[in-house]
Amino acid sequence: MGIKSFQGRRAEPEKIQSAPILVKDYMSHSLITFKKDDPVINVIQALMKYKISGAPVVNDQNELIGVISDGDCMKQISESRYYNMPIGDRRVEEFMETNVPTIDKNVNIFDCASLFHRHGCRRFPIIENGKLIGQISRKDILYAAIKLRAQNWHS
Repeated sequence: MGIKSFQGRRAEPEKIQSAPILVKDYMSHSLITFKKDDPVINVIQALMKYKISGAPVVNDQNELIGVISDGDCMKQISESRYYNMPIGDRRVEEFMETNVPTIDKNVNIFDCASLFHRHGCRRFPIIENGKLIGQISRKDILYAAIKLRAQNWHS
């Protein structure tokens, strides 16, 4: 009688079941926003006060019409020298960026990180039914990564 080797059924590798980590879980809901008619000096003061690098520009229906950043404010400061105009006499609409990429709240944070890398922007406004409902920033993604590491990667 020959000896047969018997190997039991191998256990399936454990799959970690976790819900997707979505933009909506980490986005900011309460935002500093500006209107197109706001003076740029108000933007500069708000960026400093709230320690942010930019903010969405919305109309009266809370629809996104642009974004204004600290870089846009720098342009205004630079131009004020050439035009001999005091800082702050110019309006947001003259300096805001109107070609603004937005992101869906149901995108996972890994894809969002790739989009940040690809677009080189600091924030993505989040639109739902035509209205601005939030924003996700690079810092929000970094926070999500640290939180995920603490939950899953025990080191």
